[in-house]
Amino acid sequence: MGHEAHMRRAIALSLEMMRSNRGGPFGAVVVKDDTIIAEGFNQVTSTNDPTAHAEVVAIRRACQVLGTFDLTGCEIYTSCEPCPMCLSSIYWARLGRIYYANDRVAAAKIGFRDDFLYKEVSLPLDQRAIPISPLLRDEGWAAFQEWMDKPDKVEY
Repeated sequence: MGHEAHMRRAIALSLEMMRSNRGGPFGAVVVKDDTIIAEGFNQVTSTNDPTAHAEVVAIRRACQVLGTFDLTGCEIYTSCEPCPMCLSSIYWARLGRIYYANDRVAAAKIGFRDDFLYKEVSLPLDQRAIPISPLLRDEGWAAFQEWMDKPDKVEY
């Protein structure tokens, strides 16, 4: 199909689902060996799920299709530069490459907070808009210690 065809599909998803009031103007496809294996579109408002971004939905579907949490060998095409949450999901899934159409500055121009979030996560913890504080660190560490010692863990 080729890069442009995959991106056109991501953009078409964004338009189709936005026009049907199922979410914002975002679409994504996960591709393996030049074949689309999963599609996703923004479903934040239609599912009342703030994590249901196009990229996350596409990644979840790709993992189901392939039966794995590791998408090594796959690429993602998305109608907008991934927000920090989606970018993190892409890294966790080990996708090999990201292609995008619109960038975070364009998303900010139409009312989305991607650019704000990129700036926010780079701030020291005490300067962020939402207060963040450690609590029960010793008890929390006990779970990490148990994970570290667990002989049958599935690492990811």
